[in-house]
Amino acid sequence: MKRFPHPLQIALPWLSLSLAVCFSGAQPSAHGFEPDPTEIAGIGTKIETLSFKDIRGVTREFSELGAHRATVIMFTTTDCPIVNKTLPKLKELYAQYILKDVAFLCINVGPNDTLQAMASQAIEYDAPWSFVKDYEARSAVVLGVQRTPEFVILNKESEICYRGRFDDQFRLGGARPSATRADLRLALDEVLEGKAVSVPQTPVDGCLITFPNQDENALAEGKSQSAEPKQAPVPAPGDQWTFHEHIAPIVFESCTPCHRPSTAAPFSLLTYEDCLAHAEMIADVVRDESMPPWYATKTHGTFQNNRSLKPGAKRTLLQWLDSRRAEGDPAKAPVPPSFVETPWRIGTPDLILTTIEQHTIPATGFVPYKYVVLPHLFLGETWVEAFEIRPLNSAVVHHCNMAYATSKGASEETFITGYVPGGQPMDLGRFENSVAYRIPAGAALGLQIHYTTTGKEEKCRIQVGLRFPKKQIRKQLHHFVLDPRGWKIPPGDPAYRIEAKHILQHDADLLGLFTHMHVRGRDMTFYANHHDGSRETLLQIPNYNFEWQLGYELAPGTKQLAKGTAIEAIAHFDNSSFNPYNPDPNATVEYGPQTVDEMFNGFVFYVDQHESLAIDVHPKTGRVKK
Repeated sequence: MKRFPHPLQIALPWLSLSLAVCFSGAQPSAHGFEPDPTEIAGIGTKIETLSFKDIRGVTREFSELGAHRATVIMFTTTDCPIVNKTLPKLKELYAQYILKDVAFLCINVGPNDTLQAMASQAIEYDAPWSFVKDYEARSAVVLGVQRTPEFVILNKESEICYRGRFDDQFRLGGARPSATRADLRLALDEVLEGKAVSVPQTPVDGCLITFPNQDENALAEGKSQSAEPKQAPVPAPGDQWTFHEHIAPIVFESCTPCHRPSTAAPFSLLTYEDCLAHAEMIADVVRDESMPPWYATKTHGTFQNNRSLKPGAKRTLLQWLDSRRAEGDPAKAPVPPSFVETPWRIGTPDLILTTIEQHTIPATGFVPYKYVVLPHLFLGETWVEAFEIRPLNSAVVHHCNMAYATSKGASEETFITGYVPGGQPMDLGRFENSVAYRIPAGAALGLQIHYTTTGKEEKCRIQVGLRFPKKQIRKQLHHFVLDPRGWKIPPGDPAYRIEAKHILQHDADLLGLFTHMHVRGRDMTFYANHHDGSRETLLQIPNYNFEWQLGYELAPGTKQLAKGTAIEAIAHFDNSSFNPYNPDPNATVEYGPQTVDEMFNGFVFYVDQHESLAIDVHPKTGRVKK
């Protein structure tokens, strides 16, 4: 590859550039750390590696994008106006070049942008390529990028062929009617033709990247031959916080309910020593917002079971973890929370049903669905306030669906609830609006069980706990499932779109939304299409996580929708090789029950706004009083 010398682009062929590179000439500035211009990677420099996190919080390497004739990298933030104006242009370019073996990648370097916000931006601009997060903006340093949206083109040898703007249409102070030169497109064409790029560097009029401040002492350690004395340590912002006074209240409220003895969490977080022992892991998952688990964007909808950290608490916790991690005065610590020790999350059930047969799960292979009827017949109409499906060996249960069956059989309409990884039991008491689920007389409960293998033979029984209402019932729970069929996800498609709609038959008071996909599921968004033509986003899950399939609960009365409103769900599926959980990116994927197949399930739970029942039941049986 021919190199083009430039006063500010000195090629350093002896230097293996990577994310771990710390430029010795780097200097802090008023807006953060910036690379020394004399050490910016030159055009023609071969990039050995880049590292970042994908929308799922998984650390990835640039090489995992695969080998391509060219790779177009765009540096982004969610709030730079030039980025948002340029994304539609990049989408047009993507559509024209994706079949020419060109890979596209957006690297988010916004200091305040979360993984979730980054993933949401991809949905909002309908961008089908991969978006990744670089918290420290080290990839920008490696590639010599200082603004957003700045672009870099790498050829098939991973050499920098172009760095600069998309074109010259948009500027921070305004815009031209049209661009005078299609800089990125022309450079890409020349790379694909095997030519030297005629204009390999163009100026970028965008938002300056705020590089994280570097530790002065860490920088000094890189100058081992320097005679300059090291400066005194600079106090970290988190040094003002202590565990007992400031951190323990956050941990006790947001972490300890799950991270305590006798729970499924891998370790306990009840003491200062607990937090100190797991400090780096806590910092990682809190920064990614994968803990406490919550996958809905904060910009759409308000949900009563949202346990994510508030911004102030997140900032305090991260600052303390990034400081000396002072313990402080134990006398200032809050009282540790106490919990009622029970294997049931709905509390002690009024009725517990257990499968008669203990199933044997083989060591390997796919296990066909098991269908089981629980040993109990509801002789009279029964109302239930809470259901919980509890596998006695949760390691082997992929998911379990429950419905009631009558002499007419079971159907989608008789579905009640399910057990999925990371999900919660159905507890209608949390809504505090006297709502309950109706099981008709003569019905029994049936389970559809999907077992998964663990590498050794396993045994499992499943229990179901029911809790009955203790006060008069005024509302019946209704639901429907958006479940389109007949689709086929093509091999390698990074964002295959599937959508479905349902027209409300009642004036509905929305209570909950839930989505189920398999490991290719990328995102799902629920919309309400109103009579006046407006469209409202009810829920957006931009970085769906198969291991944490949460339900999203709305407080009664907070989202009321008129009869005839069209509820729509749109999901994207990532069948590309960049999906770290993809079983086979070369497969055409269809609907199916196994993890290697896919599903699109969008559940909507609601009550009729105008319904006013007055049903009294026996609190120990749920049977209607006569």
